[in-house]
Amino acid sequence: MYTNFKDKAIEFVKEAVTEDTAGNYEKALSLYINALEYFKTHLKYEKNPRAKEAITAKFEEYLKRAEEVRKMLDNQQSNGGNQAMGMQKRDGKENGGKDDSDAEKQRLRASLGSAIVMDKPNISWDDVAGLEQAKEALKEAVVLPVKFPQFFTGKRKPWSGFLLYGPPGTGKSYLAKAVATEADSTFFSVSSSDLVSKWLGESEKLVANLFNMARENAPSIIFIDEIDSLCSARGDNESEAARRIKTEFLVQMQGVGHNSDRVLILGATNLPYSLDQAVRRRFDKRIYIPLPEEHARATMFKIHLGETPNDLTDADFAELARKTEGLSGSDVAVVVKDVLFQPVRRTQDATHFKPTEKPDGSAGWIACAPSDPKAVEHTLTQFAEEGLAEQVVIPPICKSDFDVVLLRARPTVSSDDLKVFENFTEEFGEEG
Repeated sequence: MYTNFKDKAIEFVKEAVTEDTAGNYEKALSLYINALEYFKTHLKYEKNPRAKEAITAKFEEYLKRAEEVRKMLDNQQSNGGNQAMGMQKRDGKENGGKDDSDAEKQRLRASLGSAIVMDKPNISWDDVAGLEQAKEALKEAVVLPVKFPQFFTGKRKPWSGFLLYGPPGTGKSYLAKAVATEADSTFFSVSSSDLVSKWLGESEKLVANLFNMARENAPSIIFIDEIDSLCSARGDNESEAARRIKTEFLVQMQGVGHNSDRVLILGATNLPYSLDQAVRRRFDKRIYIPLPEEHARATMFKIHLGETPNDLTDADFAELARKTEGLSGSDVAVVVKDVLFQPVRRTQDATHFKPTEKPDGSAGWIACAPSDPKAVEHTLTQFAEEGLAEQVVIPPICKSDFDVVLLRARPTVSSDDLKVFENFTEEFGEEG
């Protein structure tokens, strides 16, 4: 997905350089800013250090040029500018500033381009263990209105806002990914970094443009992760900029003067009490996403192991679920990630190996106990030195691998943390 952002950035840069060379500095600046926004988004996803370094260098180069162009425009404006630029500004005023307004709108929308999830995350409802009530409620809000619009006539309207709250690592964002995969809708995924700008008044415009884009591309879903960072409770120490963003959010969520029937707002937070009460009220459904239950944890262990060779039975998975009371979904994922390395560690520490058959039918070697009848004294280093590294086979994961890892596993959510969410549920929410 991030390759598209890079290509788009390069496309904007080429246009910017052309306009810059021709002396069309206002247009060049707008194009440079668009390019920088796409480069910035690309950098969030780029994993290759060298590529990241190269893109960062380009980003700084074009940022420097954009700042130079902006200074030139500021100087021209303060000195009265040249005649052509002056005429251009007068023409803009005669047209009600339409050209400037359109350019500004395009720039803001370009900066929100990364929020649109083009590629489906490929996570189905079945991949989300447990949370049956939350899944059913989301299906009712997301799937039915699109596939059966005739159900929602008269006073029966689709849900317009869902707030998913609960401890960290319980699957709120994962559930949103399932919604993005399963929903036949335009999916916008945003966080505070996408909507907060250092330029005065720009954050509110970004919020307004986000909602306008959602309405234009309806049916659509706006997923706001960690919504509390954008819409925290108002207070005396709050900055004017934060207050304006919140006000714009409230106006847009209310949908005053707009048809927002086919736009669903999906928010997620670990700090529900930090959310502004006016924003909280605009979420029709507030669903608690708790720590996974025993049967859900058993399913999670299976999902995270996937196709990795193992000799665990259903009874083993059930026992693991019983032993991991209090672990969140992300805690379970970390446990399994650690377990996946256990066979590698055993192989690395092994002093004896025995002949085995590789998955492709060829001959191989697998670590074994020195007492094994077929054991041959050898080490992993020796296999590498002899050029036989490819013949070493990793043994399947076994129950004892989990037992070793669970001895050092610790939950990341305390009982005090859970009480906060349970209290919020009693006051404002419902069980998921």
